[in-house]
Amino acid sequence: MKCPHCQNNSSRVIDSRPADDGKAIRRRRECEKCGFRFTTFERTEATPILVIKKDGMREEFNREKIRRGIIRAAEKRPVNIKQIDRIVEEVEDKIRAVGGNEVSSQLIGRYVMDILVDVDDITYIRFASVYRQFKDMKAFAQELQGLIARNEGKEAQKMVKKDD
Repeated sequence: MKCPHCQNNSSRVIDSRPADDGKAIRRRRECEKCGFRFTTFERTEATPILVIKKDGMREEFNREKIRRGIIRAAEKRPVNIKQIDRIVEEVEDKIRAVGGNEVSSQLIGRYVMDILVDVDDITYIRFASVYRQFKDMKAFAQELQGLIARNEGKEAQKMVKKDD
């Protein structure tokens, strides 16, 4: 493994442990030339998945794009990085469970929103505003009304459970 500090090709593993619920191995390494310590991750190579964009173009699936989008939507919100990583992992698992080599960007966005709606309302709305590309205030207001109705339904269910 090449040292990111001095570019030397010789490093030794100091520590290894499972990461991402056993789906990866996290390794701490030390460069044998300069002593710089760095972390690497080893994952099984999965079959590449192509994402079909709205305009019909195809690009390779990149979990980091989902992660960045959620981070942007969750800015200054009480959503921590572990939650974001868990969401990204769940979305990727759902995509791979569908099977096949191609998935639409709309389906990926729907998967993210299905999870975000239970994590943080504001993060959900921010993500939805980019994903759904609201054309006007009416479309945005409809999304908000749906979210409000959903939350009121949850509150009513909680009250019923308390009475039992």
